[in-house]
Amino acid sequence: MYVCLCRGVTDTQIREAVVDGASSLREVNSILGTASQCGKCGIATRDIINQTLAALNEHEVADLFYEAG
Repeated sequence: MYVCLCRGVTDTQIREAVVDGASSLREVNSILGTASQCGKCGIATRDIINQTLAALNEHEVADLFYEAG
């Protein structure tokens, strides 16, 4: 879905930027140009960043455990 209409940025692009190492709105803005025109996408962008970081952290924590065998 398009998050930033001014720059044509999708939620997938934002998630990919976070997976590639971006961890803040400022970093994503720098990479993709979001929130640089009208700014209306800032909140949605931040939410997607936080959701993606939480999912990555959850996955990393799950990788620390193993099945007892």
